[in-house]
Amino acid sequence: MNILLELFVVTFRVLWAFVLAAAKWLVRPKEKSVAGQVCLITGAGSGLGRLFALEFARRRALLVLWDINSQSNEETAGMVRHIYREMAEAAATPRVAGDGEKDALPHCDLQVYTYTCDVGKRESVYSTAERVRKEVGEVSVLVNNAGVVSGHHLLECPDELIERTMMVNCHAHFWTTKAFLPKMLEMNHGHIVTVASSLGLFSTAGVEDYCASKFGAVGFHESLSHELKAAEKDGIKTTLVCPYLVDTGMFRGCRIRKEIEPFLPPLKPEYCVKQAMRAILTDQPMICTPRLMYMVTFMKSILPFEAVVCMYRFLGADKCMYPFIAQRKQATNNNEAKNGI
Repeated sequence: MNILLELFVVTFRVLWAFVLAAAKWLVRPKEKSVAGQVCLITGAGSGLGRLFALEFARRRALLVLWDINSQSNEETAGMVRHIYREMAEAAATPRVAGDGEKDALPHCDLQVYTYTCDVGKRESVYSTAERVRKEVGEVSVLVNNAGVVSGHHLLECPDELIERTMMVNCHAHFWTTKAFLPKMLEMNHGHIVTVASSLGLFSTAGVEDYCASKFGAVGFHESLSHELKAAEKDGIKTTLVCPYLVDTGMFRGCRIRKEIEPFLPPLKPEYCVKQAMRAILTDQPMICTPRLMYMVTFMKSILPFEAVVCMYRFLGADKCMYPFIAQRKQATNNNEAKNGI
């Protein structure tokens, strides 16, 4: 009898989850504040990482930026400091409220910290994390964003590049989370963001190492989310970000069928990050952009493999990475010839 009662309760909760999800489509949830909280972003020197840094800065978070390229990381920091200065100037200037009274903005005293860190190396992550704890404080928001792509067919890809892809895109998430999760558990407060990819939900030809690394990141994130729920640490939130092809230059040359491409163009990085920020600040567990990616993932789960192959071929998604790989190969050959290799 107990199991029948539990089955009824579970059924009700599942249906209620559908109702809540539908309600969020109609009524936009209120965004939480991250003002004054320490936010660490990996791969902050360019692309989505830089845009995430700027968005968190506008929301008055205290930024910790990690990147292997110190120069580009400092460029991002300069942009963040510019935002901080603008907010400080606005805070120092009283503004007139609707009733004619002066309403001063709250004081803004924020800083940005930069660290050169190779997240693909465990020792580098742990040592840099220790510096962050000593020099800045405990991290409240962890955005695992750093990523690389080799751009080679499997049999042409050097083993070192395969290992590098797995280390940066997947293994690094283990090291950063192990470094900062203990304090989050102690405080029952924090947010872990995994920037994965639609290629972590469904794959394509020619980028086996990249797909494997992103599938690994998705699996890690989902298991971690379940572990936090099992431990009843509801104060620690998780958000999985799975965008379609983003126009950052990382996959320059990637093309689907030309008749389909106008309906599914590469995403603008700014749009992708704004959608991800909305999901993070409303504690949404997962965000796929565009929404069509949810349907593709669902169909991949229920269709026979040969049906998936037919769908991929119709969309031109089966070999969409081949032009990108060809460009990377040509660029490599040109570079080798230029250097006399």
